[in-house]
Amino acid sequence: MYVVKSSLSDANLKTVSEALQGALVDLVDLALVAKQIHWNVVGPRFRSVHLQLDELVGTARTHSDTVAERASALGVSPDGRAATVAVGSGIGVTPEGWVDDTTAVQTIVDALGAVIGRMRERITATGDADPVSQDIFIQVTADLEKQHWMFQAENG
Repeated sequence: MYVVKSSLSDANLKTVSEALQGALVDLVDLALVAKQIHWNVVGPRFRSVHLQLDELVGTARTHSDTVAERASALGVSPDGRAATVAVGSGIGVTPEGWVDDTTAVQTIVDALGAVIGRMRERITATGDADPVSQDIFIQVTADLEKQHWMFQAENG
């Protein structure tokens, strides 16, 4: 079996692999939470929130693939399995059943805030260890902060 070898030192690879794995878990969960709410949102702003949630799902899925492929490129096996996501995500509990539009938006604002906070920690952790991975975290964070702003504006 071929094993991909990284040019990073063992210590730096450990730091970066933990950051990438954590980001993958958060992004997979963010996509799942947003899709769950997308299916269950109700209220006067249904259509706009429903469509905005699909944008967020797309963003989270695209970035989760980038993060997982970066891990693979460094010789680290990414783990996006449901059980791994369930125990490792920094996102709180998602409401069950129908969710009114105001609660839906607030749930997403809170989820994005949690993920952004953890992404910023990863930016710091990977700065010296691997600027290439740090650059990915910077881009992910910028895109999530844009989504965070837009969802916050929904509830004024």
